[in-house]
Amino acid sequence: MTDIQKIILDTDPGIDDAMAVFQAIGDPKIDLVGITTIFGNVTVDIATRNAFRLCNMVGWEIPVARGAEQPLEWQGFSPSSHVHGDQGFGDIPPIPVSGTVIKMPADVYLVDICAKNPGEITICAVGPLTNLALALRRDPVIAKNVKRVVVMAGAFRAEGNITKFAEANTYNDPHAAAAVFAADWEVIMVGLDVTDQILCTEKDFAEIARIAPNKGGFIQDMSHFYLEFYRSVEKLDGCSLHDPAAVIACAYPEWFTMVDAKIGVVLQGEEWGNTIESKTASGTPTRVCTGVLSDIVKRHFINTFRIFD
Repeated sequence: MTDIQKIILDTDPGIDDAMAVFQAIGDPKIDLVGITTIFGNVTVDIATRNAFRLCNMVGWEIPVARGAEQPLEWQGFSPSSHVHGDQGFGDIPPIPVSGTVIKMPADVYLVDICAKNPGEITICAVGPLTNLALALRRDPVIAKNVKRVVVMAGAFRAEGNITKFAEANTYNDPHAAAAVFAADWEVIMVGLDVTDQILCTEKDFAEIARIAPNKGGFIQDMSHFYLEFYRSVEKLDGCSLHDPAAVIACAYPEWFTMVDAKIGVVLQGEEWGNTIESKTASGTPTRVCTGVLSDIVKRHFINTFRIFD
């Protein structure tokens, strides 16, 4: 297969991040070459431990680089324990993991691997965009060396999910998001406009567990906590397929409808973290996902688990 995408997954596992990691490992059109961790759903230390746990489950040894502990310019961050549980995987308790983080911090690793593989690496970021912003600060040439950046971030025409205006990843570090959208690299924004159109239900998670009793059963076990949040807070009978959708967009962009728009990020007031179209914003126009073949994307996600167990 000639169109395999080499991906670095920047992630804060996290329930839907765990789904995204398994998607990246199992998808036949993706070569997951490394993971960078970030604060967000949990602290960066828990995110790093959880990344190793997921790799251990599938017997993978790939580079894992520890990323930023906090946002670039504000101190208001707190983990989303009410959504993902205190340890990130719902009610599932932590266990000892094996693996050692590489010596380079995440931003250095991103700069280094893109420089060594110019035009080949897609960075898929499904947490706050701090590591990417730090990489741009460290060496702006990464914008020329990376193939593209795909982010699960923002809301274009949709409402936010942490406030009326803002999606959680852009809310948790809007200054980093602003830097990423303002850079001269190709960015695909997989935001709430499309991820909220892909709803995974209790029945879907049961099917995943039947397909792959070990890995799929793990996803089903953590989904109970996640689905309860969606039932009690969002009043939905299912959860949005946020982070896996971004991974899928890396390899199957044809399943998404996109428009080109320059994106700005609100850095003050009640719209803090809002991603808005801005004709005066700098950088390459962002490819904003506005539509999705939701049934195809969800079916692909479920079927990916057939390679496991």
